[in-house]
Amino acid sequence: MARLMKDELFEAQLLRAIGYAPYGGADAGECLAVAQRVAGTNLASWHDAWAAAAERLTTAAAASAAAGQAASARSGFFRAANYFRTAGLFAMGAPVDPRLTEAHRREVESFRRGAALLALPPEIVAIPYEGSSLPAYYFRAAADGAARPTVILTNGYDGTAEELYFTNGAAALERGYNVLAFDGPGQGSMIIDRGVPFRPDWENVITPVVDYLLTRPDVDQDRIALIGLSFGGYLAPRAATAEHRLAACVCDCGPYDLFDTVARRLPGPLSRQLPDGSPALLRFLDRLVRLVMNKPTGRCGATSWCTA
Repeated sequence: MARLMKDELFEAQLLRAIGYAPYGGADAGECLAVAQRVAGTNLASWHDAWAAAAERLTTAAAASAAAGQAASARSGFFRAANYFRTAGLFAMGAPVDPRLTEAHRREVESFRRGAALLALPPEIVAIPYEGSSLPAYYFRAAADGAARPTVILTNGYDGTAEELYFTNGAAALERGYNVLAFDGPGQGSMIIDRGVPFRPDWENVITPVVDYLLTRPDVDQDRIALIGLSFGGYLAPRAATAEHRLAACVCDCGPYDLFDTVARRLPGPLSRQLPDGSPALLRFLDRLVRLVMNKPTGRCGATSWCTA
């Protein structure tokens, strides 16, 4: 497939944004137009282009809402939410970049304005968690109050609870499932607004989420499923090893071996020397890593949000 952008990580994030079009989180033409406004591999240009598109959509959506055009307003707010999220992606890191804080604030605001215009708006809930709470959205598949199967959506490294509506939430609702989407430690508002880092023992995160669902009469207690997306594809199975009230667990991570991925990019004679390697190979790999890290997006995947 022809590359749309000069940087492969820019390309991947562009496709991620476009991918939410089937469920109202993007318009392919809008996304391609934004991509054309990004200057090469410039991180600031990426942020500014997406933020500007989101701002334009927010203004148009607000005008539609004022005119009583609920469908147009909802669509505009939802797309704006996704574009604000996309704008802040490459500002992730510690200490928190003000651009990320603002992009996330606008994402949440836009998403909630759009969600309020759904036929069944979600409940914005705070799930009790270790003396604090987990921010979450609870979507009902129907208004009849009947106990229904329910899916818990858990995200990965750089996702948000709002994004989960477009990845799996809307599709699950169409198929008769209630949906609970939340930010756990290290994710979305938990890390950006509260500074709460990731933890590996995700069973201690999912258990209070299940506890919350079991208080609801509209949840079928025997049919609660957990879907883990991206890095959540590790977190969800880990949680399911200890939280046995789950009826099913879906791992949607595209799993691969990071070591094997690196080794396969090296010429055969060099890859066969791994993992120990000769001093010459180790020096070569050190230079290679430094070269990669000098790329504008090279450090984005290496920034650690997993420690306080």
